[in-house]
Amino acid sequence: MVVSLYRKEKQSMAQSIIDVQGVTRTFKSYEKDASSKGWFSRKKSHLLTAVGDLDLVLQSGEKVAFIGPNGAGKSTTLKILSGLLRPTSGIAEVCGFVPWEQTRQLAAHIGLVFGQRSHLWPALSVENSFDLLAKIYGLEEKAYQEQRDKLIDVFGIEKLLPQLARTLSLGQRMRCDIAAALLHQPEVLFLDEPTIGLDVTAKALLRDHLNVLAREFETTILLTSHDADDVEKICHRVVLIDHGQKLLDTSLINLQRDFTHFKTLRIATEERDPVFVHEHVAMAERGEHRLVLKVDVTHIEMEKVVSLCLEKFKLLDIGIEDMPLEEIIKTIYARKACPL
Repeated sequence: MVVSLYRKEKQSMAQSIIDVQGVTRTFKSYEKDASSKGWFSRKKSHLLTAVGDLDLVLQSGEKVAFIGPNGAGKSTTLKILSGLLRPTSGIAEVCGFVPWEQTRQLAAHIGLVFGQRSHLWPALSVENSFDLLAKIYGLEEKAYQEQRDKLIDVFGIEKLLPQLARTLSLGQRMRCDIAAALLHQPEVLFLDEPTIGLDVTAKALLRDHLNVLAREFETTILLTSHDADDVEKICHRVVLIDHGQKLLDTSLINLQRDFTHFKTLRIATEERDPVFVHEHVAMAERGEHRLVLKVDVTHIEMEKVVSLCLEKFKLLDIGIEDMPLEEIIKTIYARKACPL
């Protein structure tokens, strides 16, 4: 059963920039029949459901994280919405077009970036790749130059323009790739694992650039990622899927509020060997002059735990942390696997 906390008034397809209704995509899988031998052995087939009866609506300007474990159907969904795959059943519109029937028309309205693929030609400079893409899209020269200059500024890639694409670092290439995907000013940007393989600094830089992009151009972003920081730093809405089924559709704020049942309390004490015992508080870590407590806030208020600590210890420092988003997501999937 889908939990949907992110509700808006029902709107028509024409009013939504992305509208997916009941989309399913199955693949036929073959296995060799163990009872048959030789070159002409029979193979058994069965259907695998990559995406199952998916409903999804995005309004213009939204930044949505589309997340789940490997094999959940994320990339398959992006391929359907960009016209690269035809669904087995269901209907969808992106920017007013049916993706798998009007792929050419749709191409002028969307940008698509896969973490392991590139828009750039390895043997060409970044600048030449941009110019070639402009010709492919049939862009008017003045409009292209204006958009290119804006993107160069947003992504900070001016010094990279003369370089051959094959000489770029992964982080540099990703920034140039996203800029390339936006040269034709698409309304929607599909990002599939955009920070995969990047170091911490490159990830932070790319996230900053994407947020500037969303503000400057009001681009709708649908992002898949296994990195919880991508979700927290870029998106305001989260859609969780598993085995092709939607589990949850909610705002990031509601997700963190409604599914954060534990908070972490870190304290430093004058006491060398502090101990804290309470039925709703677990000692997650314990060391000299310090404790890390995991507090079940559904059964005891954090203020009460802090008060008990103040009574019990001479505190030198205290800090309260919310449950990390990654842990929240793991908890949701664990509940699905082992429902109460």
